[in-house]
Amino acid sequence: MSRPAPLPRFSPLLAVLICSTVLSATALRAEDTTELQQIDVTSGAVDENVTGYVAQGSHAGTKTATPLTKTAQSISVVPASQIADQGATSVAQALRYTPGIFTEYRGSSNLHDETFVRGFYYVPRFLDGLTFGSNSFGQIDPALLERIELVKGPSSVLYGQANPGGLIAMTTKKADGAHHGEMTTTVGTGDRAGLSFDIGDKLSDTLSWRLAGTGWRVDTQENGLEQKRFSFAPSLTWAPTDDTRLTVLAIVQNEPDAGFRNFREAVGSLTPTATGSLVPWDFLVSDPAWDRSTRNTKALGAEFEHDLSASTTLRAKARLSKIDSDYRTLTWGALASDGVTISRTASGGTDALRQGLVDLSIEHRFHTGAVEHTLLAGLDYQDSHRDYHWGYDFTTASIDWTNPVYGLSDFDLSDRVSDTDTDARQTGLYLQDQATVGKWTLSAGLRFDDFKSEITDNQAGTTTVFDDTATTGRIAALYSFDNGIAPYISYSTSFEPVTQSSGTSTPFDPTEAEQLEIGAKWASADGRLFAQAALYDLSQTGVLVYNNTLSAYEQIGQIDSRGLELEGRAELGQGWSVIASAGWIDAEVKETTNAAELGKTPARVPHMTASIWGKYTAEAGYDIALGLRHIGSSQGNSTNTFEVPSVTLVDLALGYDLGRLTPAAEGVRAQLNVQNLANREYVASCASAYACFVGSERTVTASVSYKF
Repeated sequence: MSRPAPLPRFSPLLAVLICSTVLSATALRAEDTTELQQIDVTSGAVDENVTGYVAQGSHAGTKTATPLTKTAQSISVVPASQIADQGATSVAQALRYTPGIFTEYRGSSNLHDETFVRGFYYVPRFLDGLTFGSNSFGQIDPALLERIELVKGPSSVLYGQANPGGLIAMTTKKADGAHHGEMTTTVGTGDRAGLSFDIGDKLSDTLSWRLAGTGWRVDTQENGLEQKRFSFAPSLTWAPTDDTRLTVLAIVQNEPDAGFRNFREAVGSLTPTATGSLVPWDFLVSDPAWDRSTRNTKALGAEFEHDLSASTTLRAKARLSKIDSDYRTLTWGALASDGVTISRTASGGTDALRQGLVDLSIEHRFHTGAVEHTLLAGLDYQDSHRDYHWGYDFTTASIDWTNPVYGLSDFDLSDRVSDTDTDARQTGLYLQDQATVGKWTLSAGLRFDDFKSEITDNQAGTTTVFDDTATTGRIAALYSFDNGIAPYISYSTSFEPVTQSSGTSTPFDPTEAEQLEIGAKWASADGRLFAQAALYDLSQTGVLVYNNTLSAYEQIGQIDSRGLELEGRAELGQGWSVIASAGWIDAEVKETTNAAELGKTPARVPHMTASIWGKYTAEAGYDIALGLRHIGSSQGNSTNTFEVPSVTLVDLALGYDLGRLTPAAEGVRAQLNVQNLANREYVASCASAYACFVGSERTVTASVSYKF
């Protein structure tokens, strides 16, 4: 199977020309839009509250309040209004219309927010600036979030160990001294029923409170299972002066039925079985009598900010959290030659994660001649303990997908047992300077990390210690033209510890990544239009490769990923709002001991993704939105012997202000969301011929919200 035509190796001049052309066209088009209230997006301070779809600034990329047009890195912001309009029920769903990310690559397998960013998977998530969970382990309901940001590219300089593709930054709804009052009830397909709320206000001139929460249940796409979730995020903010703010916040999320995480094989999903038919999308390969999925998440944190002077700000964040999960299922083994009998393996266990996190920083703003500096220095610390226990039962437990019989629950998970305790600690020191001189914004950052992991194998009675250090950095330059276009160039690095045993007394080194990114951004003076383009060349080295001849891992792998991303967001006036994005990726295995994989595209990485979402709000009180999501073809395995075809999905949203009918209904709004309107049956991706993931079927939800 041939690889897609590669993207050309870019030069800075080519990138600037492409980005400037795209953004210049956007700027010219903006001259025809309705004149709206002026918002200054050129100053150093920004208001991160978003009304509509267009954000002005972000803390996530620099850990300081910086306009997006002054940040030399591609960052996409998904505000709460977009999450609500699109009816997203997970963080992954909320990022569907964002370039550079492949969300829900496991399709309807919905237990985690698993995503690919710039060709790399298990992208970490950060909650209020502190790491959350581990890899894809753990999930936060979007009803608790104010905004979700995708920070693209290596970001270790501010966050420590991180995926080369980037990270997902989530911000919770917190007490802010403003009045909040909204309740929403929801019903839908799969017998969905739910209630969510967001309430809060001032208790006094210095004290305010807020409580966001949701509770819902729904049948899963696979027959016989369900999901239930109850989430609450209370917070209390004390602001005794304009210079001091302390927020105490918590998250409690109970999931008695958390969902499923399964897979199928290519036969029956991509190609028909011997019966001539595909296996139905709603077929449950597990057994309701055996399947179990529970998860409990608890977190308690605090955020403190104090202006030591007009130019110096001290910040501190801390959080203690725990995530407990209990999961067991029957997984798909292989389809027999008769085309109907599927072998299965019983597996299950518990996974408990405890985390203690602290981030202390000080920001100082000063001048050296004509140069304006924003200097950030910080220290962060992570301490986590993970208790993992898993077992298997390889006893044959086959099922006929044409006539499934359920009721099996007697399995002994002792055929192969994993029982490990992992203690991990990381201390990081970081320093960043953002310097503005004339129309130039120059930034540089440097970080040093010391990290240690101890993995105890309780079965073998052995302990393996991984102890290492890493130095990462970033340097960037951005130039702001008078017409608002801001081209930039940046270079950044990242690292990830390798906890796989090397088989010797010397552990593996951390994997490392480096990226060159060239792009441009533009925002209209009124703050209602924003566009960005980015061209990147990203390389990860030190990737583990299994040598079948030696029966051991070798740290010689290299994966390169190059791509182009385009994004535009607009509040056009006269009721129109638009989000559009596109991304192209050319990923390639550059070094490996497996000759069959050399020069091939990693599995599950679409060569191209694109989306557009448009919403029209009429003066008569109704609104209508339509979205298109295109997922390009991807390779189905690491040797590229088969492809997963592309698919285009349609989403629809309708809303109406019921207060237009009668004054008694003032503040009441009805909304209808349909995802995958045409009910396309598709395969989201395949990791191999025996690990394919079918996509999500059509879902319909109807909600009524009341603002008070």
